[in-house]
Amino acid sequence: MPTRTNEAVRAAVLADSDTRWKWGALTARRITPSTSVELSGFLLRGRATPTPRQLAEVGVAADDLREVTGNGFLREIADGSYDIVVLALVGGGVQAMLHGLAALGLARRPVVVTGYVGVVYEKLSDGLLLRHGADVVLANSRHDAERFRAVYRGVGADPAAVTEAALPFLGGAPHSPEEGRDTVVFAAQPSVPDSRADRTYLLRRLVEHARLHPGREVLLKLRSRPGEHTTHLEELPYQKLAQKLPGGLPPNFRLVYGNMGEVLDRTDLLVTVSSTAALESLHRSIPTAVLTDLGVREPLGNHHFLGSGLLTSWDRLDGGHRPVPDPDWLARQGVAADGAYERAFDEARHRVAELLLAAERPPLAPYYTPATAPGYLPPLLARHHLAPDGTPLPGTAPAAAPTGIRRVVREAVREAARGAYRHGVQRVAPVIRRMGEL
Repeated sequence: MPTRTNEAVRAAVLADSDTRWKWGALTARRITPSTSVELSGFLLRGRATPTPRQLAEVGVAADDLREVTGNGFLREIADGSYDIVVLALVGGGVQAMLHGLAALGLARRPVVVTGYVGVVYEKLSDGLLLRHGADVVLANSRHDAERFRAVYRGVGADPAAVTEAALPFLGGAPHSPEEGRDTVVFAAQPSVPDSRADRTYLLRRLVEHARLHPGREVLLKLRSRPGEHTTHLEELPYQKLAQKLPGGLPPNFRLVYGNMGEVLDRTDLLVTVSSTAALESLHRSIPTAVLTDLGVREPLGNHHFLGSGLLTSWDRLDGGHRPVPDPDWLARQGVAADGAYERAFDEARHRVAELLLAAERPPLAPYYTPATAPGYLPPLLARHHLAPDGTPLPGTAPAAAPTGIRRVVREAVREAARGAYRHGVQRVAPVIRRMGEL
């Protein structure tokens, strides 16, 4: 274990999607109190395991990056060589890994860090309690830190792990208007809204906005290509809806992919329902609008922006309105575009340094145990192939690493399985739902 800040720190990041890999890797680099970090990346095998294209788009490199199962990751950690582990997973995955790490019984375990990849607008108590037990539970703003501590205190759990920080991927040059440039970007979300009618409505209004302003470039920023999965499941990709839109698409309207930061470099107005891209945009002082067209509702996540000054509608945007953000709201959300952002990680860095240098670390102690949640925890752990005590279930012994033709065959089988799953999600499931509504 490192004893000085100039010694190399070994950090392992376990992520289950492209955006969580980005958050986890950047977080590991920002909170490590060392000038030298050896970063190992582990991609959890599952529905949203990022493709090579998605990883390239994220643009965050690691010294080593491989795909693993949950138990495979625990075996990697069992040698005791890692100083820090960042769990960039959904809540259930975090909870499983916390129990799995505790069951390893390491003489000196790594410092365990977790948190959220963006705006926390749903399942607050469930997600937080599933993350309880980590040494550091990062909050992306003062607002979130206060809410997180209140939840933990409310159930009698220790809130000491909650540590205020910020989203690690905020950055980029401040907005600077350019002569002759007028670009509106709609930041799409995979699952918000989730109905065909609502998604078609938003697409239609965006296209109509382009027609109303033929001299303006209107971009639909997409998270993934059809068939790829991200943090959230996308059953109705905008790409497919656009193909069926009556009247086609105007010449000043385009669908774009790529790194959000690069798209924001040329954005003069960002529009969204509740995407975390709004925080990236605000951090750079780019005019930002959060839509109320479908209501201000918890399932949409736009209720998170109450008091921000950003809530508006397509009708107002069509008429030239540009929302002005409330500075107090910005400060509470940790997106103020000044030196405060660079200082936002000081608390987390200091806490991690203390834990790294501590002579002893207490055992990991999640709030959920077989005694406190006997009807919830064991099935959750079983889904990750762990017994109630955190040890691997029988039949999950390590398999030999595939090489040569075996690797090729395995990848082909996995791709076929993913294709079948995508077909079920994107074609069959919607049909079944519609039949159920008849």
